[in-house]
Amino acid sequence: MATNMDNIKTHYRTCNLCEAMCGIEIKHEGEKILSIKGDKNDPFSKGYICPKATALQDLYEDPDRLRAPMERTENGWKELTWADALDKVADGITRLQKKHGTNSLGIYLGNPNVHNMGSMLTARHLLTGLKSRSRFSATSIDQLPHHIVCMHLFGHMLRIPVPDINRTQHMLIIGANPLASNGSIMTAANVRQKLKDIRKRDGKVVVIDPRRSETAEAADEHHFIRPGSDILLLLAMLNEIYAQDFIKESQASEHADELEKIKTLAQGYTPEKVASSIGINSQEIKRMVKEYCEAGSAVLYGRMGVSVQEFGLLSQYLIMLINLITGRIDVEGGLMFPNPAVDIVNSSGPGYLGKRKTRVRQLPDFNGDFPVVAMSEEMLTPGEGQIKGFINIAGNPVLSTPNGEQLDKALEQLEFMVSVDYYLNETSKHANIILPPVSPLERDHYDVTFHGLAVHNTTKYSPALFKTPKGQKGDWQISLELAKRLDKKASFSTKLNRFLTNLLGPKFLLNEGLKRSQYKGLSLKALKKNPHGIDLGPLKPMLPGAIKHKDKKIHLNVDFYQADLERVTQKFNLDAPQSETETLLIGRRHVRSNNSWMHNSQRLVKGKSRCTLMLHPTLAEKNSISDGQKVKVTSRVGSVEIEAEITSTIMPGVVSIPHGWGHNRKGTGQKIAQKNAGVSVNDLTDDLFIDQLCGNAAVNGVPVVLEPVLETTVESALSSKEHMSEKEDVIAG
Repeated sequence: MATNMDNIKTHYRTCNLCEAMCGIEIKHEGEKILSIKGDKNDPFSKGYICPKATALQDLYEDPDRLRAPMERTENGWKELTWADALDKVADGITRLQKKHGTNSLGIYLGNPNVHNMGSMLTARHLLTGLKSRSRFSATSIDQLPHHIVCMHLFGHMLRIPVPDINRTQHMLIIGANPLASNGSIMTAANVRQKLKDIRKRDGKVVVIDPRRSETAEAADEHHFIRPGSDILLLLAMLNEIYAQDFIKESQASEHADELEKIKTLAQGYTPEKVASSIGINSQEIKRMVKEYCEAGSAVLYGRMGVSVQEFGLLSQYLIMLINLITGRIDVEGGLMFPNPAVDIVNSSGPGYLGKRKTRVRQLPDFNGDFPVVAMSEEMLTPGEGQIKGFINIAGNPVLSTPNGEQLDKALEQLEFMVSVDYYLNETSKHANIILPPVSPLERDHYDVTFHGLAVHNTTKYSPALFKTPKGQKGDWQISLELAKRLDKKASFSTKLNRFLTNLLGPKFLLNEGLKRSQYKGLSLKALKKNPHGIDLGPLKPMLPGAIKHKDKKIHLNVDFYQADLERVTQKFNLDAPQSETETLLIGRRHVRSNNSWMHNSQRLVKGKSRCTLMLHPTLAEKNSISDGQKVKVTSRVGSVEIEAEITSTIMPGVVSIPHGWGHNRKGTGQKIAQKNAGVSVNDLTDDLFIDQLCGNAAVNGVPVVLEPVLETTVESALSSKEHMSEKEDVIAG
């Protein structure tokens, strides 16, 4: 049917499928999407988009997406009305908690919540209504170390400084691949261009990673490092900074106490001592430190590869210390604090660590969330406080948390489970009832979280492109209606807040936040008049004002972190380094994937399979593995079979499997994902392998064993059958 040009409309919004906050331009005719392109007038992204943005159309149109509540019955899934579904959920939760106690209901908050204005602004109502303290979130398999370090140093878990990538002269990147992740605790669009710009300024980009990633390929320099040994490199760097007298003590002492204690923190961890354990020459370490410290401006940035390992928290602390003592915090080109229009730091608590412990393993909570590694054992271990029911909100932990196979079994035996999700996936298939919210294009959007992590200050509101279809609900409506049913004794002020939010939508709360902004003249009305967004300017120095401690000083908490050095000593014998014989597993990201969300989009999964086992030619030869061959990979918790991809871009002795795949489990409803199933790396990651200091999952550096899978031909099968017959005859004789 021919398109009437007069009916074509243009809609501007922010893509919310990852952290980058790219502005997009959508051409549509009624409810038919014609194109999705980058918005050249967006002050943050300036026309850049990655391939994921076009998948917003796929999510909207996907025939596999659930559009009505579903109930699991003996005869399969059946649709429910919203009234019936919400009543059944409230009744099921109430009966479960009355029978087993309030905390018998487990709660998991998945990563997509952070990309969703409705969830960010209304989830607290649902959590209050549920009352359970058995809460988990994706934080503890991701950025938890960042939150704890910033809570300690700056007085608030969300007061996180980010690299001023737009102006730095020297960027040293450890365990991060921002070309694939589009930033990550550094919200930035078009990182490739930003790295090019550093080099155009006669600057330098250095990447340290067990894999020569997309970011490493775009850098001036790359060094392999043994997975899990980043802590040794950082200690050696700190040691060398003092040895070469690169301390900017006057700058650091202006804002921080306890600086004297840092001098001896890395004592004994010389570049010479750590070199053989990490795989980087001592002279290279010294040179890297010298170049970093002598650069006009510089920033040290570490992300997932650093965070999700045995010493993730201590490593992120050292990264912050190195930036601090070399004068790289709160200065142009260093680590700087974003200044968002809606500052959730001022409307949320500072965070805490270890007020409560898990029942089975005594792992600490953080700000009310227990570590995800404890989730399945809290369901499977009998006794008082055992989790008997579960509500999963926008997450797929069977594929995204360690020892997914064990969690799969744990969910199967629960008495009652609810999923707030618009797909029948590897986790939601276990639910008694699934409550599907509308798709991203059918809801308003404002990046409540990511404006607070952005490398340039902007603000932008995106109204829903399409109205909520009749008979469907937004995530915020689901939260509020469940809260109303579960929390009937709420205070008058809480009930009033819920009523107004339900009447006006989350944009009511957003408008209140904008009106309190330090930027004058901001309101929802003002943002609607600027559909491309408003430029609020580059990052500016914010100390001491940004510090939330009462004394406006950076608190180094040296004693807390120094105590963890005992674990480092036990792990690494630097006086007699052992030959590295273990094969270690790491994850990886691809720009077309965001965890497990995007695999039901044909345009994002087409082409050559990305779910492969990367390994170095020497490791392949050692294990008699050929390129393209199936390999059985085994860890303490399980095994997977995956196609080998032999490449020199990965360090010898290391293998890599991407995160988020494994769509081969029965009972799911994502046809495209099932056809491109891959394997789940979290069927290998170990729930007992953690950062002991905070309980964060350690999914990098998992020991594995490789075994080539020999193809069975017809001839070999017959031969094997004949051999077994002969063997049986011998036994019978």
